[in-house]
Amino acid sequence: MNKSFENKMSPALSMFNHIYKEFNEIYHEATLKMGLSDSAFDILYSIVDLGDGCSQSDICKYSCLSKQTVNSSIKKMASLNYLTFKPGKGRVMQIFLTDKGRQLLDKKIYPIIKKENEAFLCMTDEECRLMLELYEKYNNALKNKFKEL
Repeated sequence: MNKSFENKMSPALSMFNHIYKEFNEIYHEATLKMGLSDSAFDILYSIVDLGDGCSQSDICKYSCLSKQTVNSSIKKMASLNYLTFKPGKGRVMQIFLTDKGRQLLDKKIYPIIKKENEAFLCMTDEECRLMLELYEKYNNALKNKFKEL
């Protein structure tokens, strides 16, 4: 079957897709090693950056996880006494780590963040800046192109 060029992956796209999938697999393997689901890791990781008192909506935006995934994972972590809730403005419930949740961060999330920071040290400041700049440029271009679908 003869396909037009537009239906084929460019070598750059193919390589990027492989790197992207490998990147995801690296994190998946790390979360398994830490005994966490991917969604629990993403939620706890989000809380590290967002801080105690964030909402499920904040976590969804930060982690790019669906509302359903965040909701079910947060409920499970609350049932295991890692998280607790307090009323916020309106119907918003704020999420807080329990002492057990903070211990979980110490044992499972902070070690990963430490290794991520160490991996960034393998690049110069200029290489880091360029990588982040180009990734952002690609993401923005991709968003704009997908709007055309």
